[in-house]
Amino acid sequence: MNQEQIKTLIDALAASDLSELEFSENGCTLRLVKQSALAAAAPRRADVSTQQARIPATDPAAPQPVEGQPPASIECLAPLYGVVHLQPTPGEPPFVQAGQAVRAGQTLCVIEAMKVFNEVRAERDATVQAVLVRSGQEVEAGQALLRFDLA
Repeated sequence: MNQEQIKTLIDALAASDLSELEFSENGCTLRLVKQSALAAAAPRRADVSTQQARIPATDPAAPQPVEGQPPASIECLAPLYGVVHLQPTPGEPPFVQAGQAVRAGQTLCVIEAMKVFNEVRAERDATVQAVLVRSGQEVEAGQALLRFDLA
């Protein structure tokens, strides 16, 4: 696989409605994943030790919940590739758990990348609906870590 092929695949993904593209050739596999507006807005510098989790306002074009339906939910996406840690140290309680209310700026988890621990913090107040990963799991940039209720 050469650089021109990779550039062509990147351009093809960018121009399409696909969110992910995987290409294999001669035992090499290239997996491209589009960064959503949520993950793309997070800082990407390796020397930054605090990453803001993106918990955006609901999209005005998205269907609004009908009265009697549960409130809208949103996912917190990993701002970078690494190993996720859901608690400060082994044996301690997790940073957050399902059903817990979180405040803007509160630590949600830590992602370890290249021996740097990057805190993922809530950008706004919300309630944790579900934890979608387990501690020690490798996560990709843009992978959903937590789901939140916005109400």
